[in-house]
Order: sequence, then structure tokens, then C-alpha cells
Amino acid sequence: MNGALENLTIGTFAKAADVNVETIRFYQHKGLLPTPERPPGGIRRYGNAAVARVKFVKAAQWLGFSLNEIGQLLTLEDGTHCSEAAELATQRLDDVRARLADLNRIEDVLSKLVTECHAHQGKVSCPLIAALHYG
Repeated sequence: MNGALENLTIGTFAKAADVNVETIRFYQHKGLLPTPERPPGGIRRYGNAAVARVKFVKAAQWLGFSLNEIGQLLTLEDGTHCSEAAELATQRLDDVRARLADLNRIEDVLSKLVTECHAHQGKVSCPLIAALHYG
């Protein structure tokens, strides 16, 4: 990459990584991103590797990995620990499938209640409200 991407201020770094400065500081606080040394009388500088690391973290978050899980993935990022990474991904996939099953059940219940509400007539209790009161 060009030299400009190896000498970034935190603001320029944040723009290059498509995050805000507070996100950079938060990732540093969580140990997901190292904090560069501040030269005497100077400001910290970041490079292309830091930009790539933030993009890695954001991509992992998009897939639903927690920050702790992302920290674990970062320890495996040399690419030689595929089975360990696959284990974390399998756990994430199981969680996603469980959430999808829950969402499908919620969809079924809500669909039924909406149909009952539309069919509701008179001064009897609303089926949706009654279901929420009585579980």
C-alpha cells in the first residue's frame, strides 16, 4: 500500500476504516486493537494493518460474533488454526439457527393473533391483548 496509509492520525484512520474515533478507542480499550506508542511531543500514528484489523472486527460483528469471540478469532488470524475458528463459527451458526427457529415461532403466533384480531367483533377482549395478559 502507499505510504500515506502507514502514517494515519486517528481521525484519518477512523475514516479509512469506516468507523468513528470512539470505535477505535473502544476497540483499543477492549484489547482488539493495539494502541501505538506516542512519540515525544507527537501524536500516535496508525497504519494499513490497523485499518485491516478494524475491518476484520467489523466483518466478524456483522456475522454476529461477540467482542470476546472476535478476540479469540484474532488470536487465530494467522490462518493455521482453521479447526478452532470453525468451532467458534459452528457455535455462532447454532445460535443463529436457534434464533431463526424462535423468530419463526414468533411469526406464527403473531400471524395467528393478527388474523384473530381482524376477525374480532363486538365488545369481547382483543385476542392479542388477551394473549399477552395470559401468556
